[in-house]
Amino acid sequence: MNTEALITMLVSQGIVIVFAGYFFYKVLTIPPKQEPDSFSENDDEIVRQNEK
Repeated sequence: MNTEALITMLVSQGIVIVFAGYFFYKVLTIPPKQEPDSFSENDDEIVRQNEK
């Protein structure tokens, strides 16, 4: 393998590793989203309907 091919391979693999590492870090450090509480939306309903 000649020098140009080796440099191209190393640079392209380095770029892929940097992007993968950056996005992996970003996924691990984002704060969790607030999920709506499904029961709090039903607070105004006093009686449940009977299942038939």
